[in-house]
Amino acid sequence: MGVALLVAGWLFLTFLGLPVAVSLITSCITFMLFEGYGIPFVVQRMADNLNSFPLLAVPLFIFAGQLFNSAGISTKLFNFTKKLIGHIPGGLGHVNVLVSVFFSGMSGSALADSGGLGLIEIKAMRDAGFDDEFSGCVTSASSIIGPIIPPSITMVMYGVLTNTSTGKLFLGGIVPGLLLAFSLMVMVYVLSVKNNYPVSPKSTWKEIWFSYKESFWALLTPLIIIAGIFSGLFSPTEAAAITVLYAIAIDLLVYKELTLKKFISDLGETVKMSASIGLLVAAVGLFGYIISRERVPQIVTEFILSYVDSQLGFFFISTILILVLGAFIESMAILLMVVPILAPIAASFGIDPIHYGVIIVLNLMISTLTPPMGVSLFVVSKVGDIPFFNLARSIIKWLIPIYIALIVLVLVPEIVTFIPNLSGL
Repeated sequence: MGVALLVAGWLFLTFLGLPVAVSLITSCITFMLFEGYGIPFVVQRMADNLNSFPLLAVPLFIFAGQLFNSAGISTKLFNFTKKLIGHIPGGLGHVNVLVSVFFSGMSGSALADSGGLGLIEIKAMRDAGFDDEFSGCVTSASSIIGPIIPPSITMVMYGVLTNTSTGKLFLGGIVPGLLLAFSLMVMVYVLSVKNNYPVSPKSTWKEIWFSYKESFWALLTPLIIIAGIFSGLFSPTEAAAITVLYAIAIDLLVYKELTLKKFISDLGETVKMSASIGLLVAAVGLFGYIISRERVPQIVTEFILSYVDSQLGFFFISTILILVLGAFIESMAILLMVVPILAPIAASFGIDPIHYGVIIVLNLMISTLTPPMGVSLFVVSKVGDIPFFNLARSIIKWLIPIYIALIVLVLVPEIVTFIPNLSGL
């Protein structure tokens, strides 16, 4: 009953407009004070949850993404991809998806993708004659590729919470990310042919080569990260630090667009985003202590096991749970609150932890596309100046290829696990 009141209080404060972390901390502190715990104990519990080496990768990857944006790499990647495949039916729609694949190897964040690339992509598609709903939907849908293909901030958080190898999670996301991109490109092609959307003129090999040279050093980034982790040369956390150094190096030596003012601005944005995530981690850690103390995971496990007796059934329950929560709660909060409960149950069903981790991350990314919360939809609506209602209504059909990819990944776990199994990590 106490936990039920805590959750009810948290949801009430959230719906009043308080940030998720603030409302959760307020509810948890109230509960613990009522139970007789002192403030020093509460603060200690919160601080303990931030004492994690793998968690260092989060601000580092955020900083790297900010630095790549400052260097104008988003524009260079867009131009290169446009020269490469802009002439295919759907033109800039395919470019939109493929740029997200390239950019995902640098930022690891769906919001960095939709916010950093969204303005460029939507303007180009609008100027070319695509309607706003199509442009906004393909930008929103393709942004979820970012946290699937390594590096991935969400996977780092999942690994920390479940004590799962972040390196294996990164490697497990490669093929699923490409499968997701392929499914979205099929959707782009079908809708483009149906609606007779424009295509760009076919570029010459000389134009493609020039554009490739401009973006070459940026395109190396995901290869360096994947090769380093796969070979065991460095850990995912060390990979994040190397990515930052690499971003600074190519900004200063190649693109030469990084100024002291931009660097300080990027650092400031990184601090703000990292502080926000850190506060949420501390809050959910406190919440996790409470639900563990009250035996909530055991109660939920017994409840689920009384109704579900197969891996497929459990995957279905997980998907529905995250889909419902995602309509009202930000995806990072869902990850931090639900995963510690669901992951042990998945293990009891004999589900591979890497397989389940990638499926959960994909589900969480889908939740960023589902209204009324739909964080990616809000970002794209803002940067593209597209009415949110129009975007939310149009995004529904774009969930079809995404869910098809999700079903394939659930039914064929080897798509996720075969590269991590080869790595020897």
